[in-house]
Amino acid sequence: MIASPDLFVWLQERTALGSLSPTVLEAIAQVIEEQTVPANSRLVEEDLPPTALYILISGQVESECSNQSKQVAAYGLLPGAVINLQELLLDRPAQCAIATLTECHLWAVPAAKFQELVAQYPEISQTFSRQLAEELVQLSSALNYEQERSVALRPYLVTKAQRGIVGASRYAVRLRQEIRQAASDRKSVLIFGEPGLEKDNAAALIHFGSPQRREPIIKVNCGILQTSGADLFGRANGKSGLLEWLGEGTLILNNIQDLPPELLPALASLLKTGKYTPVSRGEESPAQERVSHARILIVAESSQPQIARCIGHTIKVPPLRVRKTDIKAQVDYYISLYCQARSLRKPKVTPEALRRLQAYDFPGNLKELQNLVERAIVQSGGAPELTEEIFWSAEAKKKRFRVNLLNLYPGLRRFLRSDWWTDRINYGFTLTAFAIVVVMLFIGPQHRSENVALNLFWAWWWPLVLLGFPFVGRVWCAVCPFMIYGEVTQKLSLWLIPRQLKRWPRQQAEQWGGWFLFGLFALIFLWEELWNLEDTAYLSACLLLLITAGAMIFSAIFERRFWCRYLCPIGGMNGLFAKLSMTELRAQQGTCSAECTTYQCYKGGPQKGEGMETDGCPLYSHPAQLEDNRDCVLCMTCLKACPHRSVEFNLRPPGIELWTTHVAYHYEVALLFLLLGGVFLHRLPEIQAMSLENIDIKPFLPHLGASILALTIPIIVPIVAYSLMQVIYKLKNTKPRSFVELAYGYLPLVLGANLAHYLRLGLGEAGRILPVTLATFGYSGASMPVLVAHPAVTAFLQGVTLIFAVFLTVVLTQKIARQPLRSLLPQHLATVSLAASLWIIIVGK
Repeated sequence: MIASPDLFVWLQERTALGSLSPTVLEAIAQVIEEQTVPANSRLVEEDLPPTALYILISGQVESECSNQSKQVAAYGLLPGAVINLQELLLDRPAQCAIATLTECHLWAVPAAKFQELVAQYPEISQTFSRQLAEELVQLSSALNYEQERSVALRPYLVTKAQRGIVGASRYAVRLRQEIRQAASDRKSVLIFGEPGLEKDNAAALIHFGSPQRREPIIKVNCGILQTSGADLFGRANGKSGLLEWLGEGTLILNNIQDLPPELLPALASLLKTGKYTPVSRGEESPAQERVSHARILIVAESSQPQIARCIGHTIKVPPLRVRKTDIKAQVDYYISLYCQARSLRKPKVTPEALRRLQAYDFPGNLKELQNLVERAIVQSGGAPELTEEIFWSAEAKKKRFRVNLLNLYPGLRRFLRSDWWTDRINYGFTLTAFAIVVVMLFIGPQHRSENVALNLFWAWWWPLVLLGFPFVGRVWCAVCPFMIYGEVTQKLSLWLIPRQLKRWPRQQAEQWGGWFLFGLFALIFLWEELWNLEDTAYLSACLLLLITAGAMIFSAIFERRFWCRYLCPIGGMNGLFAKLSMTELRAQQGTCSAECTTYQCYKGGPQKGEGMETDGCPLYSHPAQLEDNRDCVLCMTCLKACPHRSVEFNLRPPGIELWTTHVAYHYEVALLFLLLGGVFLHRLPEIQAMSLENIDIKPFLPHLGASILALTIPIIVPIVAYSLMQVIYKLKNTKPRSFVELAYGYLPLVLGANLAHYLRLGLGEAGRILPVTLATFGYSGASMPVLVAHPAVTAFLQGVTLIFAVFLTVVLTQKIARQPLRSLLPQHLATVSLAASLWIIIVGK
């Protein structure tokens, strides 16, 4: 036993026994025994009567409670703690076990002796009964406060966060990093982004990832806050506000853009200083400032300049359309979430359905995707797979009115991916056939009625290629002999002189390439008219060789098909008319951005999955970025290279790009009117017969002057019409679209005029191919069958073509301009005037 003045003072000053009288403390001190207990020893056993009253002098002691039904949290004890006092006074077993973490020095009073002291000195029981009563009052007051707090916060409580940020894209990784960084401190956070991005869940992730995760978190929609701010800041000498009830919790202000403007200054001050002032009524004196310990998280649809300076962290949540890589993981998550909640079997998503989802931009973002997935599960009726048809509404606006012919006709996909298209056609037939045609043009008879090669070029090729533009666009360029000989030259030159071909000078080519092919086409027109190329075989051969030489020279200098993309005159015409095509080659942008990492369709590369080994797009066009048929020759290299089935060959409304995604170019408009002038140039004899009979244009210079006038005069009519439109718009105080944009409205008329012109050769001479073939080799073909149209039939078809072209021109002009019909009346009259003049010189009076 120990008895000393120091022990008495220590008990009085450092333990809970200090409230007892000196007499009682002296009595307790007389029976104290000093003990040393080693580390990791059990001092008190749970649910057993305590053996002694312990007073901790030094060391670390911790409680342990194995019974989960007891609402007693584990706790540590500090020196001076009195152990088992309540149990001995109330004569009940210990609620928790107590163990030593380190070696501990204790003073102990055996249980029997302490009970004797309690019986001898009633003061002990009375003193601690009063303390228990006071603690009960305090506990009751705290409980009432917590109940009031719970009632105040319950309508706004956020109980948990959903799963973290789904996906492995760089956007998802960055968003997770920003959330972790924001969770590491107590600074305010602004989270903004488009609707439907679950920004409030990101705010919850910040709270539940922070050290204050056990504190309450509430979400308040700013649109329901009072303009006075009383529900947020409370009232002076009145009802407490949410900030006071929240304590050290987290406040999410949702849709900050709906916050009453009157509250913005107070909110900015709260964010900057951490202080706020309760709302006072008019007759009351202003309340004192209070300190807020709550953390503020702000959710908005856009950045808020008025409070941006006061924010500690700013997080921009990226829209789903730039996170196409994450769509698969997000869909799997929503399927698991829905099926788990309803005890359903989890279906799989087919690759076609996933590609369709990735091709959609989801303006409603994650919310729209979740609704779409849940509806698909319901509509599937328990099917093991969610197919493409289930997701019927997930279709991008630019994909509407499109039908993917490769899905509709699998045989077409197999053919276009086979060696037949285009290698076997090009190198097995066209390469040799073109050489034979050129040789026959040089050494054969020189007139079209006696040379089959000349007949094929003018009576077959021109009408067929013009007829093909509305259906298959620029498909001729895929089997073009100029390009084939360019590729052969490129491969042979690299074999003979190994080197690195030059990269494309894109900037200069984009600026001047179109004007080069325009000038070359103008020279070809003049050459054709002045030297009668249509009926002179060797000159037609020279024309073909000239274009082939250009392809070969530039292929030996630059990589891929630089000539075809920028400089070929026939390619320029094909690209212009291909805009009117009812088919297009495109790719699903979502699939390309989500799944593709190699860009083999663009760069080329080895075989990957079902994607074949290729050298990449010969025109350096990525199918997912195509907005114009001009930049695609339908070689299907991208279709063969793509391992994700992203490439599509679509049936679409003819020419839809001209009023949706089209970009106008001056050189294309110049080429358009040059092609229109070319029709007048081809009909120069008819024009002379009508009005210039007294002028002899057979000499070279008059003929040259008349040819230049025929090429240039047709553009005067559209220019005059546009000038009249400007006057009309000026009177209305509005401005029309630019001439370059509206000029594309004449494209159907230009194509129709050229087709109407060449129908004469196609219907009148193409059917003489058999006798002309025999005549080429010196035989008489008089007995061979001939199939030609009657002149009246030809005139009828030419007239129908022009009428249909006028109708389409008016419709296309309206679609491009998007203006009332009367505002565009001058251009429509110009169309009718040009068509009438074409009717006179092509169909006849």
